[in-house]
Amino acid sequence: MDFVILEVLRKLQQQDDVNEYYVFVAPGQDRCLKSTERMHIVEIRSFTYFLWEQWALPKAVRKTGVALLHCTSNTAPLRSPVPLILTLHDIIYLNPQKTKGMSLYQQLGLYYRRWNVPRVINKCQHIITVSETEYANILSRFPTLEKKLSVVHNGYSDCYRLLTDKEVSIVTRKYLPDDKYILFLGNTDPRKNTSGVLQAYHEYLQRSQRPLKIVVTGLKKEYVEKLLASADIDSCSPHIIYTGYVPGEDLPALYNGAFAFLYPSLQEGFGIPVLEAMACGTPVVTSNCSSLPEVAGEGGLLVNPFSPHEIANAMIELELNSRLYHQQINYGLERVKLFSWKNTAEKYKIYYENL
Repeated sequence: MDFVILEVLRKLQQQDDVNEYYVFVAPGQDRCLKSTERMHIVEIRSFTYFLWEQWALPKAVRKTGVALLHCTSNTAPLRSPVPLILTLHDIIYLNPQKTKGMSLYQQLGLYYRRWNVPRVINKCQHIITVSETEYANILSRFPTLEKKLSVVHNGYSDCYRLLTDKEVSIVTRKYLPDDKYILFLGNTDPRKNTSGVLQAYHEYLQRSQRPLKIVVTGLKKEYVEKLLASADIDSCSPHIIYTGYVPGEDLPALYNGAFAFLYPSLQEGFGIPVLEAMACGTPVVTSNCSSLPEVAGEGGLLVNPFSPHEIANAMIELELNSRLYHQQINYGLERVKLFSWKNTAEKYKIYYENL
């Protein structure tokens, strides 16, 4: 289940004692949500996701007799038997993209979204997106949607908070021996700018008076070393710590233990990790483009993600300027108060009841 809607549903379970909800899911062992008196989990089986969404889902909707359908992950059935709300997190996939390096699953998902979204948006009674940036992007491509498109910001989970040193070390010692490090959530998607981060880190190592290691989650060493070799920066290799997959319950401690968090993505629909790191009291270096200035705010440490030199400068500035460093910690802790899943759920409920 999409973790965004999972967080919203948990809040609706706590906040809404009037409406009744049916949550349609595919079979799986990862049951993150329990049924309650007013929220029912309905398992739907199908051979492929295409058949699940386009055939099995409408059938289940008719059977349960729900009043409206909210599809929360960019795509929806073209023939919904009830009024349809769609959450369109972004339309990045409609732009030309290189599929080299993508898995077959990723490519099929890309082609499905490209096929579905332009067709289904005109069948929706309302469309929700997650940032003003994406609102503008969607309208620039589909100007007829203006009257039924609105923005509802994402939030962040309550587990992302300040932890004690002991709470942090219990988790971080599973992955690394160092007390402080730079954190980067790795991803093979080119938009996440892994290559740019590695080049920036190489410059940082050359300039820093007390260089820290960088912790890279979610990526295999072989993949990263190919990027290092292609940029001729292999000397970085001994300074990189690979954690592999990090379960969600360990991420708050990894954020807390980091000297800084790097998130200079080339393009994002929102950027929840920025809020997660800020809520953990960790300074964030993020991009000055896409939706990220909207999330980080005017006081955020914003850089040009296409310039490894700017990313490196921000890391060096945090190292040398203690006043700036602590200012960023305090700023982030205040900034995140503007975002919560509770607010997101309340706005969703309003759209459900007004449709």
